[in-house]
Amino acid sequence: MTATTGSTGFAHDVYDAVIVGGGHNGLVAAAYLARAGRSVLVLERLGHPGGAAVSTRPFVGLDARLSRYSYLVSLLPAKIVRDLGLRFAVRRRTVSSYTPVERAGRPGGLLVGGGEARTRESFARLTGSDQEYERWRAFYGTTTEVARKVFPTLTEPLPTREALRARIGDDDAWRMLFEEPLGRAVERHFEDDLVRGVVLTDGLIGTFADAHDPSLVQNRCFLYHVIGGGTGDWDVPVGGMGALTDALADAARAAGAEIVTGHEALRVHPDGSAPAEVTFRTEAGEGSVAARTVLVNASPRALAELLGEDPGPGPAPEGAQLKVNMLLSRLPRLRDTAVDPREAFGGTFHIAEGYEQLRRAHAEASAGELPSVPPSEIYCHSLTDPSILGPELVEQGYQTLTLFGLHTPARLFEKDNRQTREVLLTATLAQLDAHLAEPITDCLAFDADGRPCIEAKTPVDLERELRLPGGHIFHRDLSWPYADAGAPGRWGVETAHPNVLLCGAGAARGGGVSGIPGHNAAMAALGR
Repeated sequence: MTATTGSTGFAHDVYDAVIVGGGHNGLVAAAYLARAGRSVLVLERLGHPGGAAVSTRPFVGLDARLSRYSYLVSLLPAKIVRDLGLRFAVRRRTVSSYTPVERAGRPGGLLVGGGEARTRESFARLTGSDQEYERWRAFYGTTTEVARKVFPTLTEPLPTREALRARIGDDDAWRMLFEEPLGRAVERHFEDDLVRGVVLTDGLIGTFADAHDPSLVQNRCFLYHVIGGGTGDWDVPVGGMGALTDALADAARAAGAEIVTGHEALRVHPDGSAPAEVTFRTEAGEGSVAARTVLVNASPRALAELLGEDPGPGPAPEGAQLKVNMLLSRLPRLRDTAVDPREAFGGTFHIAEGYEQLRRAHAEASAGELPSVPPSEIYCHSLTDPSILGPELVEQGYQTLTLFGLHTPARLFEKDNRQTREVLLTATLAQLDAHLAEPITDCLAFDADGRPCIEAKTPVDLERELRLPGGHIFHRDLSWPYADAGAPGRWGVETAHPNVLLCGAGAARGGGVSGIPGHNAAMAALGR
């Protein structure tokens, strides 16, 4: 039975599991538990499930279904797709990245992809020799070997630090990734500023940190970005990110789970050894439902609020990214005529992400100023997967662009989010235009109301729309993928209450579109 939107008449008086939040992790947990024969109810605040992993048509009158918030897949284990029988696929990008640069007054860039010979040639053209490319191969050979060993552990009980180190079996790799600031490894392995910057960016996605931050938060971010799938490849979700959450919701419902929207959880009462109680609000008023186990697919801070507890010491989470969605009537031409725009935008197009540029942008933002040269990266989903566009748009040559800006912490937008967003967007697009043969605004499509097809989201916007704490896309700083004093229990999802589990991105080994916290919370609820 699937309850209807807005309903408060549920199929059971007491559920085996009530899941607070219908984002992708909550849906993963629901599907696993329902397939194990448990009665499951998912309470979703919004009018639809999916959370940040949704596809929407943001531009009036145009059939373009964009991955509005999260947009690429790396950390989703194939195991989850197989276990749940999901009708979902990803597609490999033929180009990993392109980074434009002007040197000696001439436009050029670094292309990574298109085969080894092409990549080697691009490195040589940029740096003048093969040395940097050989260093690149050695460095990523090491991270790939770490990925092969670490990624399978993410859906196993949480290992100890010592056990994970022994599994990796490489003291140099362990020191480089787990013990010393990432900047040391980047500077030790590479000489070219642009190459260093391209490497460092994987440590800064949604993470406000310097390369030498002693907390190593940049290392944790980097690690999760290079271990996905055991290879570190970032793939395009066929049909958009909403195809994943649609498939997860279908799998959960098919197994018997109920998913109700428009139900905002207000309080969770663990009640000791008795069934817990979840109080919620709908348009019709407040209600409650009992559960033997409550799984909270929200941030640790939201969990603390639901429980009426103190969130604990430490600063509040703070996001640090600008997300921009665009629909183009055509791809722009590049100043670097040696690269086809379809290749450049098909991978990750790095903008103002040289090593020194990233350092300066972080320093400026730390001082309370918008970066004077804002760094960002772009990719074009529709080049790899045109199915997100209607047939007419495909025939006319329309394309999507997704931009992700770095080093823009939420604190910069608190005084005037709207104006600061516009200033930052203008400056960010200007950095892109510096490498184009025509302004990007000349390539924007227009919606049915005559408005240019571009939208921007700051951390403040994400907190308002999705309840991401401080707009932090990982709910809080990423954790190491091993047990520590702050991660109680066998799976890293347990709380101080035996019948309450955390299954959101803020759980141990959470972050990104992975489904891993959902899987692990389901395993904990099943006593595995």
